Amino acid sequence: MFTKKKSNTGLTFVAQGTKLSGESHFAGEALIGGEVYGKVSSTGKITIEVDGYIDGELSCNELKVSGSFKGKLKCDKLNITSTGTVEGEIACESMEIFEGGQFIGMRVREEVALLNTIEQQELLDSNVEGELQAN
Repeated sequence: MFTKKKSNTGLTFVAQGTKLSGESHFAGEALIGGEVYGKVSSTGKITIEVDGYIDGELSCNELKVSGSFKGKLKCDKLNITSTGTVEGEIACESMEIFEGGQFIGMRVREEVALLNTIEQQELLDSNVEGELQAN
């Protein structure tokens, strides 16, 4: 009687050979076979295929990587398959890496810790720039 209504968002597919750059938002599940650069967000699951590549900031519910991801990631669940590579800073609740899969970077359980390190690095960079300009 009182069931949760599922949205009919469908699947978004970025085909192999396609390159997207900029800010992208996927309303549901997305399958990435091409290359995506920039800020990406999704309310659902994102799957990066073997030839797929995402470089930038990614925020999603679940990420399955068979290809490559490089950048900053915030998700609830991360799954790196045997052909997958994840490089960068990630904030996730659960993480699974299959034999052969690679993770290069830093993981935090809470987004707050990730954001604090980003803000500290920006502050450090601005202080270094100020010192360089003063000389």
